Amino acid sequence: MDSNNITNPMCRQAWSIPQLIREQYAILEPKTRSLLSTPEIFSIQRILLTGCGDSYAAALSMKHIFELLTEIPTEVVEPLDLARYYHPKQVGFAPNNPIVFAISNSGAVSRVAEAVRFVNEHGGFTVGITSNPNSPLGTSAKRLLQLQISPFESAPGVRSYLVSVLSLLLLAIRISEVCGRVTMDLANEYRQDILTQADVLERLLPRMDATAKETARRWRDMRAFDFIGSGFDYAAAFYGHAKILEATGKHSSCVDSEEWLHLNFFVRDIEKTGTIVVANTTNPAFSRVSETIRYAEELGRPLLVVTDGELEEPIKHGTIVLVPHTGTQITMPVTQFVPLALLAGYLSEEIGEEYGRGCKGPWQFADGAACIRNSRIVIRKSVLK
Repeated sequence: MDSNNITNPMCRQAWSIPQLIREQYAILEPKTRSLLSTPEIFSIQRILLTGCGDSYAAALSMKHIFELLTEIPTEVVEPLDLARYYHPKQVGFAPNNPIVFAISNSGAVSRVAEAVRFVNEHGGFTVGITSNPNSPLGTSAKRLLQLQISPFESAPGVRSYLVSVLSLLLLAIRISEVCGRVTMDLANEYRQDILTQADVLERLLPRMDATAKETARRWRDMRAFDFIGSGFDYAAAFYGHAKILEATGKHSSCVDSEEWLHLNFFVRDIEKTGTIVVANTTNPAFSRVSETIRYAEELGRPLLVVTDGELEEPIKHGTIVLVPHTGTQITMPVTQFVPLALLAGYLSEEIGEEYGRGCKGPWQFADGAACIRNSRIVIRKSVLK
């Protein structure tokens, strides 16, 4: 299939991901090697990852991976929580601790800049990951990893999400390598696996695209969407539910496999609730996710399973879309989100919906992201009373 024949920008962004992985690896790998000094890395006692929207999803994708690779406690924190609710002693308990990686491609999101300034005020170490060094984030962070993403036609973030995930992954590998948690050889195997995924994704994209397009055609009249993922896979599910909201404006939720069986499966409108399960075969929760898939089929839910291999039980009525099977679960987040971006793009095309409602009518206040960029920044200096 020729990607030039694809008719919507979001799907064209998805098709550009294999080459973008190669380009960004060449840019980011040397940058992440030199971003932090050896003494700075050895001093890390706690890691916080923060960001909004897609950046929050990127942070979620790396939470467990940072902990597995570095053996350092890692937390994903929404910027509002970090800036307005954290006790100052939590963000300055030791020199340059915790280290906070704050992600925002534009760097202009007020809440992310506010969180960084709050951490700075109380002695933490902040690293901004952004394309704009002159943005509020770029000028607030103590250290800057400047992203360089080549221009592309606008759509709900696909390329920028990949770059955020890749930045954090390479940083986690570097910290682990310097701390001696993994050998240099193993760290390089992880890095090579990133590049291998670009090749595998390139081969899988035609079939992945066809599956997403056909699913969108069948699901054009869905009223809502349920995204399910656990642990390593939860971030991809979160990303998918966000893209549905941005691209189609239809109700979308995200939940892990355990909570789905406590709550979401009670939804009454079964035939009109598209259900998407992210099920990486190397995920420690794979057995529970497999049970969730079986129950979703018993309910008669319209079902799409995103996986890298064979399921524990064949599905009877749903559809499977294959993503690259990686050499390690550490690198899985680099590509497993791609079919979800394709699905959202094709759904928006099927129903004739503008991305982000075009910021027209009642959504006009969001034009130029004004509602998240023009918010008042408040820096707390003491504990809330």
